[in-house]
Amino acid sequence: MGGMVWTVASETWLGLRSLVLESSESLRIAGFALTLWTNAWRALKAVGIGNSLREHYPLIPRSNEGRCVRRKELLETLERELPHGTLRYSSKVVSIEDTGYRKLLHLADGSTLKTKVLIGCDGVNSLVAKWLGLPKPVYSGRSAIRGFAEYPDGHGFHPSLHVYFEGGVRYGYVPCGANCFYWFCTYDSSLQFDEGMQENPAKMKQFVLSKISQLPKQAAEVVEMTDLDSISCSPLKLRLPWNLLLGNISKGNVCVAGDALHPMTPDIGQGGCSALEDTVVLARCLAEALLKKPRNEIQNEEEEYARIQKGLEKFAKERRWRSFSLISAAYVVGFIQQRDGKVMRFLKEKFLLRFTASIMWKMADFHCGELNISGSK
Repeated sequence: MGGMVWTVASETWLGLRSLVLESSESLRIAGFALTLWTNAWRALKAVGIGNSLREHYPLIPRSNEGRCVRRKELLETLERELPHGTLRYSSKVVSIEDTGYRKLLHLADGSTLKTKVLIGCDGVNSLVAKWLGLPKPVYSGRSAIRGFAEYPDGHGFHPSLHVYFEGGVRYGYVPCGANCFYWFCTYDSSLQFDEGMQENPAKMKQFVLSKISQLPKQAAEVVEMTDLDSISCSPLKLRLPWNLLLGNISKGNVCVAGDALHPMTPDIGQGGCSALEDTVVLARCLAEALLKKPRNEIQNEEEEYARIQKGLEKFAKERRWRSFSLISAAYVVGFIQQRDGKVMRFLKEKFLLRFTASIMWKMADFHCGELNISGSK
């Protein structure tokens, strides 16, 4: 949901009414699929949609609860759960103005909108993060080519996650239901190299095939089965973790979540999972701040603003170290897995790959909590 900005106007999201501003003309699907680990399914259970998604995707063996899910289906399922009128398309926020207890949002079409709470879920290049003063994410020196292969008659393969580290690349593929495979290839690159690659999916496909020529036949078959319009390439960026410790995640009645908060490399598969965690924690913190006291007992806008600020500060406190840990773990795992050379291969075989696997499982074994707010009115 890279172009989304959430605003809270009054009530219906745990009793708080929210409005989602999406910059594109329709529901934007960035990417093809994502692997949801245990922490993500706990978050989806908290919002009541875990079971409807789980039944469509097989469990990855040897994972507590890992399943590869189509992004399109995940986003459409989330959209269906929103009250009518919550999602507004073609609503790109271009600037934010402070007007006391509310923020005035200026949209690209010239219209304006006042909001009591502003939540930036607007991706890696977040306008809201910039307003908060967070430094821009940095380029990791690596890029990812991703693809989605469809088998109309079924692929017939066991639902296992396959990952290989060879020749300075990290390549993996995993079934996404009975008829699809999602695959990825991360590699060291330069931005100039990526610019020539991004507009040429045939070049991306050949590049990946050249890097995995020594792997089992199935690895190449998945790439060969992929249509050119189902391949993408993008540079991998991350927010420097110490910027989260020193910078503002929230300020007054404004905060960021998802990639706007903690952009990270994909090496532990936690980008989307952690964004789902954010939503549950944020909803709970705001509801606790605003709903534990009956609305008619809130004296004025000043008291309401103070409660909102307190709720967002609690969210920032809960998510700051978690975000720091995720970004750091993803970078370390990616660095180890993708390094090449005789010494590094020896170290990986002896203990480093077990070490990185333990980090991944530890990061996934996280519970964001429930959405029950005791004492809400």
